[in-house]
Amino acid sequence: MAIVDVPNRGLRFTDPAEIAAYLGGIGIDYERWDNISQIGEDASDEEILDFYSAEIEELKAKGGYVTADVINITPETPGLDVMLDKFNKEHWHDEDEVRFIVKGHGLFHIAPEGGDVVSVEMRSGDLIRVPKGTKHWFNLCGDKTVRAIRLFQDVSGWTPHYTNSGVDAGFQPLCFGVSYISSAA
Repeated sequence: MAIVDVPNRGLRFTDPAEIAAYLGGIGIDYERWDNISQIGEDASDEEILDFYSAEIEELKAKGGYVTADVINITPETPGLDVMLDKFNKEHWHDEDEVRFIVKGHGLFHIAPEGGDVVSVEMRSGDLIRVPKGTKHWFNLCGDKTVRAIRLFQDVSGWTPHYTNSGVDAGFQPLCFGVSYISSAA
């Protein structure tokens, strides 16, 4: 289950309804799909896409997504540090970023215009939609493992556009089991 932290306000949310309400207030969609145990984290990519086909089709219809895939990242992933370095700095995309976590966990930081940075630790069963143009960055947690369904409106639109703001430097790339440090605190 996700954990949402708003460090500059001292807020933390762990209840899925509260998370959805808070994130919805800053334009981020969050859902909890509790049926992950029915398929299992280690099912094949095809089995996962088949199992969630109804949910994926609903998201496609609602958001104009044309394709879905499964990404598997582990500490053994070739070029992992180079890949992560593309996404751990504040950026935005020309299309939505949609992720459903099947296994492992990762940390999204969302930087809404005129608002406080929000940290969202995503875990197995969590789905997030970061709308196009939203400033954010992503880190893996300490185990460097995540398996996720991704949806795309146009694969070519998923290029990061870096802000070079430096905001991301004030937040540790750690999950909440460890801690965070904000330079703005």
